[in-house]
Amino acid sequence: MKRLLTLALMAFPLVAAAGQSSDCPSAASTSDNTTNDYPTSARADYVFGCMAVNGQTQESLNRCSCAVDVVASILAYSDYDSAETVLRMQQEKSFLAMEFQTDAAKQIVRHLREAEAEGEMRCF
Repeated sequence: MKRLLTLALMAFPLVAAAGQSSDCPSAASTSDNTTNDYPTSARADYVFGCMAVNGQTQESLNRCSCAVDVVASILAYSDYDSAETVLRMQQEKSFLAMEFQTDAAKQIVRHLREAEAEGEMRCF
């Protein structure tokens, strides 16, 4: 049993590397701090949402992880967080939600959508 676990752990990096696209910027392989400023919970939330849309498979996990890495390489976390806040507020049915329908709010969301589109092009 111990030998089987050792073999499985030795094979894991090979499996993980095989599933990653060469176009996907790995957070560990870049020295740019903006790529790695996303909290783990934000990355996990993005991947969970992506997998809910694209299927609960290993391939989907790899592609969605790649996509969030691309988004992180394009958009600083503070901008990503602002865009997510605008999107959540736009879904509200209240007077306050109207404040998030401005051109400035739409511009913030557009930057996120462009980064997501780039992630989709590179990873899917």
